[in-house]
Amino acid sequence: MKSALILRHLAFEDLGSFAPVLRDAGYQLHEIEAAVNPLPDPLEPDLVVVLGGPIGVNDGAAFPCMTEEREWLAMRLAADRPTFGICLGAQLMASALGARVAPIAKKEIGFAPLTLTAPGRAGPLVHLSDFPVLHWHGEGFDLPAGTERLAATPACEAQGFARGRNILGLQFHPEAGMLPDFERWLIGHNAELAQAGIAPEALRQDAKVHGPALRAAGQAMFRHWLRELEP
Repeated sequence: MKSALILRHLAFEDLGSFAPVLRDAGYQLHEIEAAVNPLPDPLEPDLVVVLGGPIGVNDGAAFPCMTEEREWLAMRLAADRPTFGICLGAQLMASALGARVAPIAKKEIGFAPLTLTAPGRAGPLVHLSDFPVLHWHGEGFDLPAGTERLAATPACEAQGFARGRNILGLQFHPEAGMLPDFERWLIGHNAELAQAGIAPEALRQDAKVHGPALRAAGQAMFRHWLRELEP
């Protein structure tokens, strides 16, 4: 059985709809908590999935795990081992590849569609065409050298990047947004929503409308990517 290491930064920002896809693809899941569990040999897992969280890549002074994870990912990415990042996970990957991560002009929170580039339409993200996906971030990354830009939104030019078949980082959340699990996000990020002037009820209603389609499209995208991984 293949091994998938899941690096999590916040309990409710988990694999979401991707968990059954990984199990169906023959992966044994091993979850570790950032700053709590030690990181293994970066080259050992067959697959690494780095999830999101409310801290930032540049917060290493306050949260040393950010520096540790970036350095750990740099070794894995240098070896081109299969790695998938979501939101903070993608930012950590971009930083590990030498790209800048910095605040964007305005936080992007809510459901909105992507504009796919030609490489984005030619790969797994084609399954997300015309689907509003969940965005929840206040920082973004520059495109790392040697990667292809896959998608954009008006608020964030780089919504995803790929390097070959094994490396994929996505700024948005294709794994989340389905009720009732999404309610944990609304509760857990209540202070951030209040600060941004966003009503939980508005996001809840959008999740009712867009969540089921996003779940199916996100799973199709992830399943596509897993099939194309190089042995």
